[in-house]
Amino acid sequence: MAEPRARIEGSRGKAVLGYATGYGPADLEPFVRSLRAHFDGVVALTVDDRPDVAEFLARFDIMAEAPLVSDAWTPHPVVERFAAYDRWISRRRDVTEVLLTDVRDVVFQGDPFARPLTRLEAYTEGRGGIGAHAFNVKHLKALAGASMTSSLADRPSLCAGTICGPAVEVSRLCRTLLMLAAIPRSQVGGGFGADQAAFNLAVHMGLIEADVRPNFERVATIGDASTEPMHVRDDDLIVNPDGSISPVVHQYDRHQYLSDAVGRLWGRPDHSVAKGRRKTLTDRRKRLVTSFNRRLPELR
Repeated sequence: MAEPRARIEGSRGKAVLGYATGYGPADLEPFVRSLRAHFDGVVALTVDDRPDVAEFLARFDIMAEAPLVSDAWTPHPVVERFAAYDRWISRRRDVTEVLLTDVRDVVFQGDPFARPLTRLEAYTEGRGGIGAHAFNVKHLKALAGASMTSSLADRPSLCAGTICGPAVEVSRLCRTLLMLAAIPRSQVGGGFGADQAAFNLAVHMGLIEADVRPNFERVATIGDASTEPMHVRDDDLIVNPDGSISPVVHQYDRHQYLSDAVGRLWGRPDHSVAKGRRKTLTDRRKRLVTSFNRRLPELR
């Protein structure tokens, strides 16, 4: 039996898409329950073929999509998701506005579409430009080279984890990111972090027209160490540094006190970045192999 939830007006033509392979129901619970408390439109998540996950999503009227299968290029899921998004959007002519979002570390505090959309929106994260974010510098250098990275160092750092806009523009963005990620050697273009690099490159080089929105509006991205402290209200809602409340909160699980607040409201996922996780020997070996392969010549 589906859990009761309020009917939210104005959701026709809107959809929320996420890529959530590798997760069980407990990991999905904060995202799913908080979203359905505020949004009654179409939601589709790409997930593993697991009966427990399928049953959980069905309770909340959420579509369970199968991951893409390819015999050719098999990039990391952070890149592969954009192919899945584009495929889904192309099948749904009834959808006019789309939010692409991470799943495990996102919670909703309002209708993500409450603020009217006029064009594709890209959301900043942290303080300073790209040059102040070591993660972005590392992967942008790998994707586009040191010279291009240096030229973009003062541009705002954009987060590929949450993107919102008209469906046709979101679809165009997905194809552009896949193109940029496929240009360099596959160990770089298909790897973790290439999505972030390609997104910043596409927007800042004008390959995609987007409205660059400041942090703490539609989306609050709070994982970066430079982000100003948040606080939690008595009702466990997460409040921005300026006292406002964003409908979408991203990377809350980097902070234990925020994870605790989300857990009290929506359930506690099995995984929390704030708690940390010891790297296994397999994890370390995989990272070493990936790093080694990125430095080898690649046959085309």
